[in-house]
Amino acid sequence: MAAQNPARYYPLHHFVLLPLTLLMVGYSIRRYVGVAGDDSEFSRLWFTLAAVALLFFATLVMLRQHYALTLQDRLARLEVRQRYFEVSGQRFAPLEKKLTLKQILTLRLAGDQELAALAQATATENLDPKAILARINDYQFDAMRV
Repeated sequence: MAAQNPARYYPLHHFVLLPLTLLMVGYSIRRYVGVAGDDSEFSRLWFTLAAVALLFFATLVMLRQHYALTLQDRLARLEVRQRYFEVSGQRFAPLEKKLTLKQILTLRLAGDQELAALAQATATENLDPKAILARINDYQFDAMRV
């Protein structure tokens, strides 16, 4: 059975910043509507603005990660194009039109010896990523993926 790339987490964002931000926003909304305490209006407004600013910062961090993943997808697609050309001597474009991005990203995990045949089979049989992984014998783990 082929190994799979593990899910990647950015610990500071996923386990610290985002949960604290969500707690802070929830608490500030609760305080702002007057449920907790009788602080001054200025204090509640300041706390709410700080929570919104922190939520904005957390969103920017996630946006940065989204851009990195999109760029990695483009680079991985280029890698498959290049490797396919190197092993088969043919352009990947005709096959690429028949494949989804997930199929292409899964094909990059195949070794050079089986890439061309597996890409052809994926295009003709419309294999899903799990079926592609099951057919890979020379699995090339990608430890550099974010």
